[in-house]
Amino acid sequence: MGKHNEFGKLGEQIAVDFLQKKGYEICFRNYRYLKAEVDVIAKIGETLVVVEVKTRTSDFLEDMQSVISPKKIKLLTLAADQYVQEHDLDIEVRFDVIIVIKKIEGFEVEHLENAFYHF
Repeated sequence: MGKHNEFGKLGEQIAVDFLQKKGYEICFRNYRYLKAEVDVIAKIGETLVVVEVKTRTSDFLEDMQSVISPKKIKLLTLAADQYVQEHDLDIEVRFDVIIVIKKIEGFEVEHLENAFYHF
């Protein structure tokens, strides 16, 4: 596995740990549907949360379009719909982005709830 993949997987684990500490139940990691991959599917209360994790090596500002493209949003939406159908769920779905930033002193986690809407 390349260093880039290892770094991304580390970021995903940090995001999962972060969510669990906030009371989220992790339902699935790396869910795949067609060309889509959802990093984390979690549940909090009566809401299913589809999470895209971005891991960065420095603290720099990005607008949302550079963090997650319209194409990626479409793929995440399709995958979330498939997951809900597969599991016969009748539940509210929310899309979040977690950005994990590596800093000298460790990692910083930024959680963007309702990062985008699926319609």
